[in-house]
Amino acid sequence: MNKIEPGLGISRRYLHDEVVDRMRDLIRSGELEPRARVNEGELTERFGISRTPLREAIKILATEGLLELLPNRGARVASLSQTEIEEMIEVIAGLEATAAELACRRISDDEVGAIEADHDAMVEAWKRRDTSAYFRLNRGIHEAIMEASGNATLESIYTSLSGRIQRSRYAVHQTEAQWAEAVAEHERMIALLHARDGAALATLMRTHIRAKKIAIAETFGTGE
Repeated sequence: MNKIEPGLGISRRYLHDEVVDRMRDLIRSGELEPRARVNEGELTERFGISRTPLREAIKILATEGLLELLPNRGARVASLSQTEIEEMIEVIAGLEATAAELACRRISDDEVGAIEADHDAMVEAWKRRDTSAYFRLNRGIHEAIMEASGNATLESIYTSLSGRIQRSRYAVHQTEAQWAEAVAEHERMIALLHARDGAALATLMRTHIRAKKIAIAETFGTGE
């Protein structure tokens, strides 16, 4: 596991939830990489906590599929096979397509405007080849459309599932042509949101997400 930089401690009031959230963020951001062992000593020092709440958090994250418990050897970050990644991408494509259709029925002009502002910032990040900003804004756009669907159940399932492949989904290497096509598809997404064309946006969303399936599996899958 890569060395974890010291950070701010965790307040006692919401200790349990915060430890889980902090660790989940470390995994999803890639700071804790797939198959990396969880170093309890470093994490307790970083968070300013004892091992008890950390181990409780590890158990919870194991039930979410983000960590794997190793008999008498602690835990490590879970990895996914190519088949699992491909299956998850297919389900996520369906969830985002549904969210897109629902969002077009209820999204406000202000919400579309906020998404468009993020899109414009994402395009600028693409032009200067700032991959970190690009992927952050890209993810935010997809999450905003999901939130605009107004369906809490759909959003909950999406958050749980997409979190397991978030890093691979938004950090996968793309050729210049693939990257340009992805940006062009986002341009069409904005136009369809303005038009409130849910059926067309749902179709585009499926195509957009499925396009990364092979590249993600090849880059991050275990091959099992």
